[in-house]
Amino acid sequence: STFAGVSILAGGELCPSTESPVVTSTNCGYHLLVVQDYSRTKRATPTGTSICSRPFMVGRHEWCIEYYPNGQKKSCADFISLYVNLLNDDDDAKERVKAKFEFSFIDEAEKHKPMYISGTETLSFRGECLRGYGKFMRKDVLEQSANLMDDCFTVRCDIMVCDTEDAGSSKVLLTEIDQHLNNLLQTKVGADVTFEVSGEMFAAHRCVLAARSKVFMAQLFGPMKEGTAASGAIQIKDMEAKVFRALLSFIYTDSLPLLEEDDMEEDEGEAMEEGQEEEAAEDEMLQWLQDLLVAADRYDLQRLRFICEKRLSERIGVTSVASTLALAEQRHCRGLKEACLKFIQVQSPLCLQKVMATDGWEPLITTYPSVLNELIAKLASNQKQ
Repeated sequence: STFAGVSILAGGELCPSTESPVVTSTNCGYHLLVVQDYSRTKRATPTGTSICSRPFMVGRHEWCIEYYPNGQKKSCADFISLYVNLLNDDDDAKERVKAKFEFSFIDEAEKHKPMYISGTETLSFRGECLRGYGKFMRKDVLEQSANLMDDCFTVRCDIMVCDTEDAGSSKVLLTEIDQHLNNLLQTKVGADVTFEVSGEMFAAHRCVLAARSKVFMAQLFGPMKEGTAASGAIQIKDMEAKVFRALLSFIYTDSLPLLEEDDMEEDEGEAMEEGQEEEAAEDEMLQWLQDLLVAADRYDLQRLRFICEKRLSERIGVTSVASTLALAEQRHCRGLKEACLKFIQVQSPLCLQKVMATDGWEPLITTYPSVLNELIAKLASNQKQ
């Protein structure tokens, strides 16, 4: 990635010395946002109010970062929010830009690698369009972490512009191969193999599956091949239909689909309040990602596994960290494991008690006692600092 400048926020506003733009026409670039006087800015800035970086250029487009010290909305008030904004002139308002982006702290070198950025979701930007994280990090976690030093932290925003589409013009054409393959999957035209998963039937194309997965290659074209006309549907055990549906979608489109509303479990009991609904939806999303990571590992889809690890790292919480850590240890996900250990390391004694009271804690320390030793070592290092 190409360096696309730095913005320094001090006293709750952009420093004038960083207002001159840095221009880069490359499709991959990163901008640094340095937040000084964090505590003062947090006290002075209400929820819903942002502080903007200066504009910077990546992929011939102008962007900026919007930082919300107390969250973008009320439900995010315990977090800092970070968004990237495409700044188009009126003449460019009809132009659609497809891009990937990622926010990370300056010392998270693993997240600065091109493979990590390319593993993020491709999003469409048009006009004034905010994309980002309402719950980037809890403020109390940030304040106890090594990312905040001398009341200052630095965030890196990586942007990878994939394609642009100018309405009414053919000067730049968006790739449509993912749409074409997805249409093939949805219409089932030419499908020559069927899978049965949790009572649901899925039609697919053997060559597509084999090209994307060595496991499917062996299963469909190897000596023990399955799915011939005589043998009927291939039975997939130990997997939910919604997980296999997402797995197929990724194989055909190379992107992680959203968890559809039809796949969300309905609560037959009393209606839940808004906060309870959000918590239930988050729990189900977490479980879906965990199951999808297992499926990706099962079929040797390394990119999907990588994306699931990343999404799970972003969703670590007090109630979920133990189960996520157990999964990371079981599947040898080093990055996810380290993220879980770091999360536990910075918790208060009260939060640690809540972590230990979750359903996932006892199975974790019973099945993987070595993880407990690593955690004790990290907590002991806190005492030395």
